[in-house]
Amino acid sequence: MLNPPQRAAVLHTEGPLLVLAGAGSGKTRVIVEKIAHLVQSGRYPAKRIAAITFTNKSAREMRERVAKRIKGEAAQELTVCTFHALGLKIAQIDHAKLGLRRGFSIFDADDSSAQIKDLLPAGSKPDAIEAMKQLISRAKNAALSPEQALDAARSPREREAAALYARYQQRLAAFNAVDFDDLIRLPLHLLETDAEARAVWRERIGYLLVDEYQDTNRCQYRLMKALTGARASFTAVGDDDQSIYGWRGAEVGNLRLLRDEYPNLKII
Repeated sequence: MLNPPQRAAVLHTEGPLLVLAGAGSGKTRVIVEKIAHLVQSGRYPAKRIAAITFTNKSAREMRERVAKRIKGEAAQELTVCTFHALGLKIAQIDHAKLGLRRGFSIFDADDSSAQIKDLLPAGSKPDAIEAMKQLISRAKNAALSPEQALDAARSPREREAAALYARYQQRLAAFNAVDFDDLIRLPLHLLETDAEARAVWRERIGYLLVDEYQDTNRCQYRLMKALTGARASFTAVGDDDQSIYGWRGAEVGNLRLLRDEYPNLKII
């Protein structure tokens, strides 16, 4: 049985919705029940609904819970995954528009560190390598290209990192590869600059649900905006008292952005 606020969140399907609640208050249950309502009411077919979580484990658990509420083929047609998995799907389908060839590789953290070490002067210490890697990652999580990162640099260290970022991207291109941060940055660039691709993906994803919204970074927030457009058919669920991914660029300020950029935002 849903309590009144939970029920209100499930039934609100027109326009943007922000659900704020503390740990253990049933936020994920609201997402599961809302997916079931969207499908069973005929509001959206399952194949046009995407639910985004922050870990593969959370996605797996949510998928299992939804499967118990929605039987048959519909449960298989839903998209329940992480932001990065959704970005990978976009990149795989639209790889040519991103300058990638089919079957591109994904560099993990060790691969990225090895390439950055190779691009830095011989004898660079591990701490220096990691520092440059983090500065590049921060720029990518802010959706900055190498050129934009250079323009935004405010110190010699940041200018050095921006120049390294440009060479690092050239290296990735030579390997037909992307790194973890590119899985958000590149699809975002595509959706913000290519009207045709944007229209196609907005048709594919009619309704978007984002769990643990307080842990999104600016790049992920913009991806959500690009996918939902003016119709703003989304539900963002979060807890503004906690953000566990601050070290990865998460911005609790994204909660305030919703209020500022969506005047018709409903908050429960």
